[in-house]
Amino acid sequence: MCEYCGCQSLASIAKLTEEHDHVVNLIGEIRTAYRRGDAAAIIGLCTRISAVLVPHTVVEEQGLFPAMAADFPEKIAILEAEHRQIESVLAGAGDGTARADPNWSARLIETLAVLREHIFKEQDGVFPAALSTLSTAEWEHLDQVRDTAERTCRRPDLGHEARIVRLEPVGADRAVISAERPIVA
Repeated sequence: MCEYCGCQSLASIAKLTEEHDHVVNLIGEIRTAYRRGDAAAIIGLCTRISAVLVPHTVVEEQGLFPAMAADFPEKIAILEAEHRQIESVLAGAGDGTARADPNWSARLIETLAVLREHIFKEQDGVFPAALSTLSTAEWEHLDQVRDTAERTCRRPDLGHEARIVRLEPVGADRAVISAERPIVA
């Protein structure tokens, strides 16, 4: 992963990168379980990936991406569409699709390749661009979104239902997390 521009010296970007690294390791574990034909392990690992991606996605979509959308609208739209694709397939681990659909595992492996490329786009493109694009106020907002997401997002790896959430403004300087739809049951 990228380390040439110094963006990872910022705690916000370092945390997003740490989450990416964790997801990449889990992708490797899923590929191993896939080769073994271990459906239970695959489902459990998908839940663990979702546990990382739920707050991660909130931070990106409610903190980082809005600050960059004016300068990079097409790229941000693509990244958000990839989030929806990834969420949709990962949801199959918890909604019964993984066990009922014989093609789900193959779709998952394809989607994990998309996720891996998505991570490269963020780390080699979005994160370095953020370093020169975001204002101090936008970095502070990103940190606020992170704090709120970590306090509010439910953790499927701890037995909670993971949900895609969004920040709802409740004042000039306050927002609350709002659940939109489940990721895994």
